[in-house]
Order: sequence, then C-alpha cells, then structure tokens
Amino acid sequence: MRRAGRSRTIGRGAALLLLGGAALATGCGNSQTANTAELRLQREDLLAVSHALSGAQASVNREVAATKAAWPSVVNSLPAHTSAAARASIQAAARRAAQLTLPAVFQERNATALTGPASGLAGIYRSFSGLAARGWQLIGAAIQQIEHGSPTAASFARANVPLYIDSVYDGHFSLAQIGKQLTAAYTKLGGPAAFDATLTQEEVDALARAYSEANDRLHPHTGVRLGS
Repeated sequence: MRRAGRSRTIGRGAALLLLGGAALATGCGNSQTANTAELRLQREDLLAVSHALSGAQASVNREVAATKAAWPSVVNSLPAHTSAAARASIQAAARRAAQLTLPAVFQERNATALTGPASGLAGIYRSFSGLAARGWQLIGAAIQQIEHGSPTAASFARANVPLYIDSVYDGHFSLAQIGKQLTAAYTKLGGPAAFDATLTQEEVDALARAYSEANDRLHPHTGVRLGS
C-alpha cells in the first residue's frame, strides 16, 4: 500500500512538472507571437511614414529652397529697414512654409498611434513643419513692427526676433536628421530582407539624401542672441 501511495505521489508530481513545463512553453510562444506581431506593426508604420515622406518631398524642397534664399537676409538679425529684395525673399519663404504638406499620418491624432521608429520620425517632421511656418510668420510680423510700429513695439520685436530666427534654423536642423533616422530604423527592422519590394534600399537611400544635412541644414548658424 505504501508503495502504491508513493507511486501515486511521484506520478502526481511528474504530472505537475509536465503541466508547468507546458505552461512555460505556451507562455514563451505567446511572447514570441507578440514580439513578431509588434515587429510587423512597426514595419507597417515605417512603410507608411516612408510613403508620407516621399509624398511631402516636393513641398519640402520648395520650402527649403525659399528658406535658403531668404536666410542671408535674417541670419544676423533684421536691419532697421529691410530692402525690397530681402522682404520679397522672406515673404516667399513664409508662404512656402505655410504651404508645407503635413501628411495625414503625421498629424497629431494619427501620429500617436504609430509604433517604433515611425513615431519619432513623425514627430521630427511635425516639429520642422511647425517651427518653420511659425518662425517665418513671426519674422514677417517683426519686420512690420520694427519699421512701422511704435518705439516700444519695435524694441520688443528686435529683442525677440532671434527667437524667431532660431525657430527657422532649429526646424531645418530637425528636418536634416530624418534621413539618418530613417536609415537606422530601416536597418533595425530588418532592412531589404524584411521589407522586400514594399520598401527597397534604393528608396530609403533616396529619402535619406532628400532629408539630409547636406540638403536641408542652414548655413551659417544664426549670429544673433536673444535681446541683442
């Protein structure tokens, strides 16, 4: 009887061990499935962001060209009287910045649902778009105050215009980081082997060149300080 009882005890213990092992195995499988699903979602989001960047490229190129043309007129602050040519270039830059395309996937309501590196890329583009548009708008307003406002308003505008100029610079500095971030994300998420024809290395390289420091960063850095 003792032997039979002992055998039942051993058998029960073995069964519990087997059940425990099965549970662990099932848990690992669920975790692996979750990780696979998460990785697939991150790739889908990066693909959507890449397509959005490609669609916005023409709008960005126009804004960058206009900003580079106007940059020499503002980089060292504003003169007492802005020339007609400088004013025209600043107005053109402001207009192009206001016309920047903000793809639906980059809009705040949709961007919050993005996962992985795509979320950061959307944030960088949105930051560029907002800083550039707001910066040029305020620079234009500052010119009006400096040239036609009251002495108090002119003084305030001149003291704060470095903030607006920095906003434009910082926006383009952010824009210039997108290419590097996109390339790193593409590699991290598996590169050509994972994306296949949906997003090729050549397409990523083309976007990286378009959204690069060589293409988008402003030179020289602004030469004025707040309050100067």
